[in-house]
Amino acid sequence: MLHCNIGARCAAAITLAVLALPSAAEPLSSPDPAHALAGAALVQALRAGGLTLYFRHTATDFTQSDRAMTTHDECATQRNLSEAGRAQARAIGEAVRALRLPVGDVIASPFCRTMETGRLMFGRAEPSTVVRGYEGTSSANADYGNLAALLASAPRAGTLRMITSHGSPFRAVAGPPHLDEGEAAVLKPAGAGFVVVARIRRGDWPALVDAASRQ
Repeated sequence: MLHCNIGARCAAAITLAVLALPSAAEPLSSPDPAHALAGAALVQALRAGGLTLYFRHTATDFTQSDRAMTTHDECATQRNLSEAGRAQARAIGEAVRALRLPVGDVIASPFCRTMETGRLMFGRAEPSTVVRGYEGTSSANADYGNLAALLASAPRAGTLRMITSHGSPFRAVAGPPHLDEGEAAVLKPAGAGFVVVARIRRGDWPALVDAASRQ
């Protein structure tokens, strides 16, 4: 129990006591140990469909920025994929095809780097501000409720929903650690929410193709 006299000393003691109280645990987007998948088991689950893969766009050119952009169509005023990022997106797309994964809807943030990532990986991408978290180019009124609902919903039967977007919206909904460029979180609907069953880094795809070849 905290004892002190009224005054500044008491107020300071109360403040320190409040700061020492445990805070609510921040959700984590690491794979849930009870549902985590890897290797051949992950390939099997991906081939069965019913999951969402949320990709952060592949590598970008950080000499560029979005500060001057006014519309999503103006690629010249945005941070775009680097040549390495384009090669990474193509390589991931080739692995997806080699694994014979059932690609269904492909949804992308309307930014140029995320649309290009989707198109290079899957040959198509449908722009949606839902996976960005806000309309327009300003995050001042960001609302990730619709994104959370999308991630909790089941894809079309027997297919995988592919999302190419940004790291910040996913972290806002699922928690840290932040997705690296080209990394994907694999999500399974669970009640009113979802669980993360795997995270696939951009360099992990060859090992998955190898695991599938040994099945």
